[in-house]
Amino acid sequence: MKKYIAEFIGTFSMIFCGTGAMTINEVTDGDVTHVGIAITWGLIVMAMIYAFGETSGAHFNPAVTIAFAYAKKFSWKEVPKYVIAQILGAFAASFILWFLFPASENLGATIPTVDVWRAFVLELLLTFFLMVVIINVSTGSKEMGIIAGIAVGAVVLLEAMFAGPITNASMNPARSIAPNVVSGNLQHLWMYILAPILGALLAVVSCKLIKDDNCCDTPNC
Repeated sequence: MKKYIAEFIGTFSMIFCGTGAMTINEVTDGDVTHVGIAITWGLIVMAMIYAFGETSGAHFNPAVTIAFAYAKKFSWKEVPKYVIAQILGAFAASFILWFLFPASENLGATIPTVDVWRAFVLELLLTFFLMVVIINVSTGSKEMGIIAGIAVGAVVLLEAMFAGPITNASMNPARSIAPNVVSGNLQHLWMYILAPILGALLAVVSCKLIKDDNCCDTPNC
C-alpha cells in the first residue's frame, strides 16, 4: 500500500505544481512566464523522484509504468494499481486547482496549437526521449541515487521549454486526463493518452536493440 500512496502523492504534487504554474500564469496574464512553467515542471519532477524513488520507483506516469512492465522491469499485475493511484492523484490536484482558481478556463489542460497528427508525433517523440532517459537511469522498482532525479527532471524541463507552446509537453496520460476532464477540454484527449504510451514503448524497444544484455531481461515480479 505504501508504494501506491507514494504514487498518489507524487503524482498529486507534480500535477498541482506543474499545472498550478500554468493556471496561475493564465489568471495573472503571464506573471509566471513560459520559462517559469518549464522550470516548475522540471523541479517538481526531480523533487518527487528524490522523495519517493526508493518507495515506489517514482513513476507518476501511466506510460512509464506500462513501459517498465513491457521491459520486464515491473510486474504487469501492479500496473492497474499504479495507474489508478496516478490518475487519482492527478484528479485530486486538478479539483483543488479548480477550487482555488475558478476563473481559469484550462487549469493547465493540454491543448495543441497545431493539427492533431503533428501534435501526436511530437508527443510521441517527447515521451520517447523521456523514457529513453528514465529506463537508462533506473531499475524499474528503484531509482538510482541522484542520477535519476537530475536526469529526468532536466529532460522534463528541456522538453517543456521547447515543446510547451505547441502541445504543452504532456508526456503523461494522467497529467492530461485530469485537467482536461475537469476543465472540459476533451477534444484531443485521446491523443495525449495514446501518443505517450506508444512513445514510451518505442523507447523500450530501442533500449533492447542497444543494450539487450542488461536493459530488459530482469523481471521485477
